[in-house]
Amino acid sequence: MTVFVINPNSTKAMTQSALAAARKAAPDIAFEGWTSDYGPAAIEGAEDGALAVPPLLDLVQQASDGGASAIILACFDDTGLEQAQKIAECPVIGIGQASYILASLLSGPTAVVTTVKAAVPVIEANIRAQGQTATVTQVLAADVPVLMLDHDPQQAAQAFEAAARTLPEGIENIILGCSGAVTIVEEMRRKLSVNVIDGVTAAARLCRAFVD
Repeated sequence: MTVFVINPNSTKAMTQSALAAARKAAPDIAFEGWTSDYGPAAIEGAEDGALAVPPLLDLVQQASDGGASAIILACFDDTGLEQAQKIAECPVIGIGQASYILASLLSGPTAVVTTVKAAVPVIEANIRAQGQTATVTQVLAADVPVLMLDHDPQQAAQAFEAAARTLPEGIENIILGCSGAVTIVEEMRRKLSVNVIDGVTAAARLCRAFVD
């Protein structure tokens, strides 16, 4: 029984970091990582997301036809999630979606810290569509290019931390709004006195509900 972690970006390093995080989060599950070679190098807003959907859906169909137990879409914008759920014969989980579900089980308000400003309206729209506005009360950008999380995670971590410290008092949970943020999640947990959630880990753990 295999869960496929599909990266809508064409950046293989991000696929590998997401795959490693999934395996760490749920070592009892067999995960396989696929990269969308014809997608954009990074998804930074609605335009990139639209370009990523057709090749992503091709991979979703292949994984479903190959007997996937579940599929994780490793982009925090939940790119192509609704379309993928319609064509797959197995559960399809977006890492944004999984983060909101996990946060809804924790006490206190939640904020998302994402990469670039262009991602903010996409994420806000997803939160509304998924009925999570009571859980996730704020979304802000760290002004970090997505690929910096792979190329320079230390600098990216500093920017995410700085953004997180501008949040109002009372935020008890912070979601890191990018699959690439698995490279900085441990540092964020050390530096911030709140619950820190990354979407890949959340999705991998949710997969236990679908895998025997």
